[in-house]
Amino acid sequence: MPSLVVTLIGPDRPGLVGTVSDVVRRHEGNWRESRMAHLAGQFAGIVLVDVTADRSDALIHELQQLSSKGLKVVAELDVNPLPAVSGTVWSLNVVANDRPGIVREVTSVLTSHDVNVEELTTECADAPLAGGQIFKAQASIRVPEGLSVDLLQTELERLATDLMTDFSPATES
Repeated sequence: MPSLVVTLIGPDRPGLVGTVSDVVRRHEGNWRESRMAHLAGQFAGIVLVDVTADRSDALIHELQQLSSKGLKVVAELDVNPLPAVSGTVWSLNVVANDRPGIVREVTSVLTSHDVNVEELTTECADAPLAGGQIFKAQASIRVPEGLSVDLLQTELERLATDLMTDFSPATES
């Protein structure tokens, strides 16, 4: 059964997820996974839906019609899923004083070692007692076989004296 990856963005309001799930259900799709968030007054989401090949075009068409309700929708059909990826999944937490370029710097180190970022969540928060902002990131990363996590941690912490990292084995879902 093909999978459909759907991204959504639009002004946040009650009922958006219900509207999308109604469309998926009408086309007998199976809502498998999703990540959704409220960011700066906008609703942003990504959904993985399984749908039969004979219903996929109609589902995509109806999802795109949600633009009349203020949602921008991009839907991509994946009929040939990628083979299983090797490596070990780790949880990476990063904390630093906020400044431009932290995500780029961290991902540059990861990319240089063929580490795949499978999920990433970031936020900035007020620094307690110190003033300013603290940048926090939590990532699920896939580390290739044979690559030392200690090496990654050392290289990441070289980026700045205030950048702290913590790695722990992740439980794959």
